[in-house]
Amino acid sequence: MSELKLHDDTLREIITKAKDFFKAEIVPSHQKNTEKLRRLKEFNLNPFLDKYKASFLTGKDDPESIARALVYPRVLGTSINTIFGDRLQKFCSEVLEGFASTTSGIDIEFIDKVDGRKKYCQIKAGPNTINKDDIETIKGHFKAVKNLARTNKLNVGTEDLIVGVFYGTREDLSNHYKVIHEEYPVIIGEEFWYRLTGEVDFYQKITDAIGDVASEVDSSELIEDVIRSLAKEIEETLKPKKVLTEI
Repeated sequence: MSELKLHDDTLREIITKAKDFFKAEIVPSHQKNTEKLRRLKEFNLNPFLDKYKASFLTGKDDPESIARALVYPRVLGTSINTIFGDRLQKFCSEVLEGFASTTSGIDIEFIDKVDGRKKYCQIKAGPNTINKDDIETIKGHFKAVKNLARTNKLNVGTEDLIVGVFYGTREDLSNHYKVIHEEYPVIIGEEFWYRLTGEVDFYQKITDAIGDVASEVDSSELIEDVIRSLAKEIEETLKPKKVLTEI
């Protein structure tokens, strides 16, 4: 239904707001968390495994290589994923404010650009970002919406209550999402953004735009400086200690 596609100005506005959001909310927090990694106390050093991981990564097990093996997973994995997850609701309210919902338990409402029906959507970050307890919470919110719709004589079907997952593919979805999908649609990644905007390649455009933010605020030197600082502390920690023996 191409006639349902959002106006080009609206599409550009979403992308601009997404970039601004990352610059204002994600980048500073990511850099702050990276700064913390200068100190070894932020890690649980395991000389056996960390030397192995350093050699696996760089071919060497010197302090700097160990520091890289410790810093890279934190900077590129847990840190940024946690930051984005924690700010997901704010992303919805600021970047997707045009779809804001006043319905309890629902993050956004929009006209599906595929079937033309109004969708009541709970937003999740990625394909592995909910746990078992979240299943009943999500279903509970949807049941409440169905009851409210029935009371107000609104035409809201089960297919209109969806979980929208920002990134990933259907094959990536965890079993927790699959349980929800047995009753309520889980729409993920490219399909979600298409249904929201009507733009076939909008998923590619918005992820490319957010990737541009990283190049505009290059933090590579910060990471290198953190690694050098951490390496110095690792070197001191791994120096052979005199072992006292009792005769």
